[in-house]
Amino acid sequence: MIGAFVASGLLFVIASGAPDWSAGCFASNGFGELSLGGYSMTAVLVAEIVLTALFLIIILGSTSPQAPAGFAPIAIGLGLTLIHLISIPVSNTSVNPARSTGVAFYAETGAVGQLWLFWVAPLVGAVIGALIWKMALSPDESIESIGGKE
Repeated sequence: MIGAFVASGLLFVIASGAPDWSAGCFASNGFGELSLGGYSMTAVLVAEIVLTALFLIIILGSTSPQAPAGFAPIAIGLGLTLIHLISIPVSNTSVNPARSTGVAFYAETGAVGQLWLFWVAPLVGAVIGALIWKMALSPDESIESIGGKE
């Protein structure tokens, strides 16, 4: 969280040095009037939950002991890129509470008031993704083997 605030602050200082600067939404997340596409709270909530769950499944799958070694960064990076392409128009893409919180306080909008959704959705999505992953584990892979204890 500290890193998100520091990074957002640095970006704010750099960006605000431009002529005709306006913070506007400053890459903050939002629904309703704060959504780039005007998406409702429900639509944003569902999108963020589903995309976070899928992202976690990609992370767990690509870092599994049964996955080919060395390909996790490619799978994770491409997965996150796809998630952004899908959700930037919907919510400006969160899938990470720190990412949302860091910029919300620099935005000149009501982003802070909507921040709760961008904490709830990723947490719920992560739980759902973990449960789906656990149910989809192959028979010879256990939770202990993921942590490297076997």
